Amino acid sequence: MRRIEQDGLVFYQFSQWDRLQHGIFTRHGGVSQAPWASLNLGGNVGDSPAAVRQNHERMFAALRLDERRACTVWQVHSADVLIANRPVPGRRWLGLADSMITDRPDTPLAMRFADCAPLLFYDPVRGAIGLAHAGWRGVVRGVGANTVRAMEQAYGCRPRDIQAAIGPCIGPRRYQVGDDVVTAVRNYFGTIENLIRWDPEDRAAYFDLWEANRLDLEHAGVEQIEIAGLCTAERTDEFFSHRAEKGRTGRFGAVLCL
Repeated sequence: MRRIEQDGLVFYQFSQWDRLQHGIFTRHGGVSQAPWASLNLGGNVGDSPAAVRQNHERMFAALRLDERRACTVWQVHSADVLIANRPVPGRRWLGLADSMITDRPDTPLAMRFADCAPLLFYDPVRGAIGLAHAGWRGVVRGVGANTVRAMEQAYGCRPRDIQAAIGPCIGPRRYQVGDDVVTAVRNYFGTIENLIRWDPEDRAAYFDLWEANRLDLEHAGVEQIEIAGLCTAERTDEFFSHRAEKGRTGRFGAVLCL
């Protein structure tokens, strides 16, 4: 990934997408005050609505995108995918879902994160993109695979043509989970090998969200996958982390656009 500083904002771009407008934004360059300092994009975490609105304006301006054409969703840890043709008049979000796809130029897709994985998709053959929100609930419900299937059905994409990227999220050293997550992972993948690590010292289970999302995409037929490898819980200097900051924090943004 490339780290870019522009107009006071800091964001990352995936090296495989030199010509695709996209960015994983950090917590830097906004106007929000602590504990949401400073580029908080979450509208339901207690921050000032005016500050959140200004932060959104700064994010879209950094990529030279028209915010009026941007689409987003109300994220609910599901595996549902919506087709984004245009924003819904009079509403900030398309619907309750955790993934969007589009083949419309100049239609930015945007979502918010604070430990869950941003999944970005691009098919340069069919000219289609997708963006998904994948925490442990999303990945064991198949949100990544569902996004691939939705791109196949809606746009005729072939999984081998789809390029995918897994953005910054909580890493395998910090993602301690309970028995419910271990069971859900085993039920979905048929195994916990290379997905759950047991720490002999604290006798706790740790989930590898990076590998789980990669494996889900691979099972869906995606061959080109780039992993950011940045842990939000270890890098609170750059990203918001719900777990590391004990729930009192903001949300960083991911945006991509044809």
